[in-house]
Amino acid sequence: MASSTSSPAPGSRSKKPLGKMADWFRQALSRKPTKKPVSPESAPSDVSQPSSPDSPPSLGRSSEVSPIPTPSHGGADGGGGSSSSGRWSKDYDVCVCHSEEDLVAAQELVSYLEGGAASLRCFLQLRDATPGGAIVSELCHALSSSHCRVLLITPGFLRDPWCRYQMLQALSEAPGAEGRTIPLMSGLSRAAYPAELRYMYFVDGRGPERGFRQVKEAVMRYLQTLG
Repeated sequence: MASSTSSPAPGSRSKKPLGKMADWFRQALSRKPTKKPVSPESAPSDVSQPSSPDSPPSLGRSSEVSPIPTPSHGGADGGGGSSSSGRWSKDYDVCVCHSEEDLVAAQELVSYLEGGAASLRCFLQLRDATPGGAIVSELCHALSSSHCRVLLITPGFLRDPWCRYQMLQALSEAPGAEGRTIPLMSGLSRAAYPAELRYMYFVDGRGPERGFRQVKEAVMRYLQTLG
């Protein structure tokens, strides 16, 4: 006699275990932690953070810092030179050498050179020498600190041994015909021109504006060679 108990058909098994497993997966997925927002403190260092209007600019990169501009000098060179080269490497553009009796004429020459757009920097011994300084030391310093030297050659200049010393000192500073030593001869004949200067052209003080304009142009030409 066949048993009344029979195995259930494959397709008739209870679906309850599968339902529980599906519920477990759904719960597991529902418990998955959400991604936390990244705070500014935890942001990577190479990511730029927007700054508020009240916050100081970042100095993290040297390229973002504007360099302090070097002050430029104006003048005959157009203000393009630096303080260590060119025209501005010396304190003066012109040192005027003259006799004591020609002080008025020297002052007029300096006033002419310092005026106008060029504004040449001139050394006039009685005006610019350091009080208490040694006369010879002050002269040597003025000559070495000037680009050009103007020799105001007059009868008084030729009579004065101190002026002759000034002339020889100026020549020793610039021995060649470089345009740095500019003789301005006034009240003298051509025959009286000093033998030490025969290899240099001089400016005739009997010309227009007593030769002051030619002296100024000569100084400007030399300063232009300095770059």
